[in-house]
Amino acid sequence: MGKIVFSALASVDGYTVDANGNFDWAAPDPEVHAFVNDEERRVGTYLYGRRMYETMRVWQTMPEGPDAPPEITDYADIWRSADKIVYSSTLTDAATPRTRILNRFDPDAVRELAAASDRDVSVGGPTLAVEAFRAGLVEQVQLFLTPVAVGGGTPALPRNLFVPLQLLEERRFTGGTVFLRYRVG
Repeated sequence: MGKIVFSALASVDGYTVDANGNFDWAAPDPEVHAFVNDEERRVGTYLYGRRMYETMRVWQTMPEGPDAPPEITDYADIWRSADKIVYSSTLTDAATPRTRILNRFDPDAVRELAAASDRDVSVGGPTLAVEAFRAGLVEQVQLFLTPVAVGGGTPALPRNLFVPLQLLEERRFTGGTVFLRYRVG
């Protein structure tokens, strides 16, 4: 049975994008990226809203070859080999293989998916995560806190929702990024 996991790169003040919609400040260095890749190998299915899917689908065509950084090539392979479910009322066709478009988020179907899977299910993006947290689906939270405060934007974790977390793991990286893994509950 797979776990339902929410993972995010965020500023130390808790935002995934800044007030202008930028997230270039969150780009992981090679050490962090390699660690992210090892975490993502556990994922069999990514759940996305439309905007996060449109951001992530670049991994389908990410350049490969001897000049590409190995952590980039590795992540592209991981992403391509996983299934994707995109919840959107505006998209009708998937732009990538192994992708299904559904018009609404169904918590019961997500529970069934995780229960039937031997790999984890990843909730991608803070907007979809709000729905997953409200439905009580998220079992684990993984935060990669980047050493920058952006002062506002899209919060990584839901506002106006109490989410008790139990720290399971922490790790500090050379560049100042901190990884935190929590169990929900």
